[in-house]
Amino acid sequence: MDRPRALILGISGQDGSYLAEFLLDKGYDVYGVVRHSPTQPVRNLKAVRDQVELMQGDLLDQMTMVQALGWAQPKEVYNLAATSFVPASWHQPVMTAQFTAVGVTSMLEAIRLVGSDVRFYQASSSELFGRTTESPQSESTPFFPQNPYAVAKLYAHFMVANYRERFGMHASSGITYNHESPRRPEEFVTRKVTRAAAAIKLGLQSKLVLGDLSATRDWGAATDYVEAMWLMLQQDQPGDYVVATGQGRTVRELVDSAFEYVGLDPSDYVEVDQRLVRPHEAVDLIGDPGLAHAKLGWRPRTSFSELIHQMVEADLEDLRRSGLVGAAPERTIGPPMAQRFS
Repeated sequence: MDRPRALILGISGQDGSYLAEFLLDKGYDVYGVVRHSPTQPVRNLKAVRDQVELMQGDLLDQMTMVQALGWAQPKEVYNLAATSFVPASWHQPVMTAQFTAVGVTSMLEAIRLVGSDVRFYQASSSELFGRTTESPQSESTPFFPQNPYAVAKLYAHFMVANYRERFGMHASSGITYNHESPRRPEEFVTRKVTRAAAAIKLGLQSKLVLGDLSATRDWGAATDYVEAMWLMLQQDQPGDYVVATGQGRTVRELVDSAFEYVGLDPSDYVEVDQRLVRPHEAVDLIGDPGLAHAKLGWRPRTSFSELIHQMVEADLEDLRRSGLVGAAPERTIGPPMAQRFS
């Protein structure tokens, strides 16, 4: 019996690499499109690099997407490629729109031109809800995007729905809330906190500067969320699903959990810089995953504390391997950065 094939756009990122591992465990042949040379080392794929096939390509080049479909001949296509730095989308709004919005249309059109029965997954975002007045948010909550990234994601979300309805595509969108892992880039607030807790424990850093400790997010584990992505494409009918834990956690809880793991009192090391405090959303962005529970049979497996502890442990191990342990502790902090949540 032929093994199922999957094509992942954005395979080198956090979600793409975990999805690749998940699908390999399910017996898939996994293919990925990357923007750089396929021979270039990819840290996130280190454990499975010899088990995946990579092709260089650009999501905006429709013919390249057609070629990728012919090369991989996938049963399933997962689009996880997008710019993810929300604040930066204000500095590069045109690029954000091209890549995050138009790029999705390029892939949808490539699938339509190939005329295959490919099933398509699009990574939508809780940023679609923006300043909504409803909490928690479900699939029927009105969208109110508040930045170029969210607007581009909304365009893509609606294009997926339109191609599904007009051409009968099996195309689904996962409205995913914040999901983290040791592979999260360090500029995200979760990784900034876990990295700092580890560095302070090892004597490599003296303090951690943050903004609003009361800011609330619905944080889950990336390893859990990729299962939800796969489950959407196993359904007889396509659809859109909120993927979330349904629980809000504050930055203070994040800090407390990280520092608890290394046996430190965060009040001795954490400072608040009011310049980093962003205006509050109208309501907290907390997802209602009821539909995913009922139709997909999906539920998160990793608790909040387990997730944060895993991240701190990974940072401890990484810093120990770096050879920096024993060096003079970091006494100065560079220019403050806005807290990056998604």
